[in-house]
Amino acid sequence: MAHYVDGFVLPIPEDKLDDYLRIAREAAEIWREHGALEVRECVADDVQMGELTSFPRSVQVEQGETVVFAWILFESREDRDRVNAEVMEDPRFKR
Repeated sequence: MAHYVDGFVLPIPEDKLDDYLRIAREAAEIWREHGALEVRECVADDVQMGELTSFPRSVQVEQGETVVFAWILFESREDRDRVNAEVMEDPRFKR
């Protein structure tokens, strides 16, 4: 059976990238504790604006921003639904 992935493409101000990554690491721990198999944050460092499609174009990246592609791997869609519901109820996530 194939795994299930939630993926996100985000524009992040370059001067806030360290803050974002710190928060993302903390959130990843919570997701893993509840059953996510893997959590990744991928920061663009050489991604060009495409003519029709690209990560930068998809989020309308602006000057001073970079693009982050993040993804969470789950065992299945059902597992993803359970894990996400538990994460949303976790008091550490509500800070």
